[in-house]
Amino acid sequence: MTAWLARWWGGGTAVVEPAGLRDAARLAQLHGASFHRGWGEAEFEAMLGERNTLVHRLRSGRHIIGFAVSRLAADEAELLSIAIDAAQRGRGLSRNLLLTHMGHLAGRGVRRVFLEVEENNQPARRLYESAGFAVVGRRERYYQQPGGEQLNALLMRRDLS
Repeated sequence: MTAWLARWWGGGTAVVEPAGLRDAARLAQLHGASFHRGWGEAEFEAMLGERNTLVHRLRSGRHIIGFAVSRLAADEAELLSIAIDAAQRGRGLSRNLLLTHMGHLAGRGVRRVFLEVEENNQPARRLYESAGFAVVGRRERYYQQPGGEQLNALLMRRDLS
């Protein structure tokens, strides 16, 4: 009984599940800690209310430790963002989150998933490549850094069918 309580309260197995409106504040917090231009709570609330947006949270015990969000259009989707709490990185959780999220996209009839990733973001590129994504294009000076530097993005795609 105490082992179950400990897993429920403080950790244990991480679970991927649909996110809801009440998660918006935590998702915004995670996004802000992961990216220099974080999305606010209102942006997450709007996305969570859209029919063409799929948002999953990664929960460990009672704590939301990550999320993935995609926008769907016909039989394609764009992975808009994925983030894991900094204290939880390096444990393979993002790969599980990504693959589970893509399984749900496939279940909705999505045949191709696209994303943009900063060209020099090696951890993210390794994650996407290990999940079957391939580079299909490049966007020059796509990301604007706080200091004004502009970084290139790679456009990646994975076919789900």
